[in-house]
Amino acid sequence: MPINLPPEALAAEKRYRAASSPAEKISTLEVFLATIPKHKGTDKLRADLRRKLSQLKAEAQTRKRPGKRDITYVIDPEGAAQVVVIGPTNVGKSALVVALTNAAPEVSDTPYTTWKPTPGMMAVENVQIQLVDTPPLDREYVEPQLMDLIRRSDLMLLVTDLEADPIQQLEEMVALLEEHRIVPQRCQAQHEEPDRLTVKPAVLLVNKADDTETDDLYHICCDLIDDEWPMLAVSAATHRNLDRLRWAVYDQLGIIRVYSKVPGKDPDLTVPFVLKTGSTVADFAAKVHRDFYLQLRTARVWGSGAFEGQMVGRDHPLHEGDIVELRI
Repeated sequence: MPINLPPEALAAEKRYRAASSPAEKISTLEVFLATIPKHKGTDKLRADLRRKLSQLKAEAQTRKRPGKRDITYVIDPEGAAQVVVIGPTNVGKSALVVALTNAAPEVSDTPYTTWKPTPGMMAVENVQIQLVDTPPLDREYVEPQLMDLIRRSDLMLLVTDLEADPIQQLEEMVALLEEHRIVPQRCQAQHEEPDRLTVKPAVLLVNKADDTETDDLYHICCDLIDDEWPMLAVSAATHRNLDRLRWAVYDQLGIIRVYSKVPGKDPDLTVPFVLKTGSTVADFAAKVHRDFYLQLRTARVWGSGAFEGQMVGRDHPLHEGDIVELRI
């Protein structure tokens, strides 16, 4: 082992030696390699480590068996929806999840800090939405379980770095997802057999847009993107536009809040029932209780789609913020 390794390489080697899981060993070894200076004294070390990295990746691929799921990637959905935060390494996914939720994934400038998915709850007023921080999307080491987690989710947040060619990052993310037959909704029309794909709504986040001085660069980025992606400039560091991000997630999920009212009492506006856009009174009744759905005769509705307290039938469509009094 050369004695002239810089401190960052020695620290990276220590993290590699302490790694336990295959994914962690691969990630830390890649960081270790990147921190070793390139000169004749390190040629043999770098060659040995590259062979070790290749071996680890081959072993990891061999170890995977069809039908066997890593429990680490089984995240039980909570709240109104499950949203996965995905992207390449060092774009600030973990920092965004920390800024938006009660979760505490490790945040670092070191690449490949996140090795396992970490969920947290994000509040959009009185609605809780689950965000899941994920390991980096890396073409050289793709966990099938990560792709399964993305397929099970309700929405993807594609995170890019404004300072590191966000256009290329987006193209590489979309290409990698499509190789696993996962297609952002915005790209669905480009595929001849969309019914054989997993199509997911997605929001493109351009992170590290810390202040207005970055706006010109962000607008150039917008102009270079061919499709009209739902996209937003945000900053995990300064919390810029994070409130707008919360509502962008809410809007892309296609959900509405509906409130329950007991006859003769004021409505409870603290805890809404969350339904899909286009849901009816019957759908709301089923959400409240199975007996209401089975025995429902009529309902009174206050809101944008009805007169105040209007009597409606089971098939009446509901809207955001409606108040419903069920009658059986």
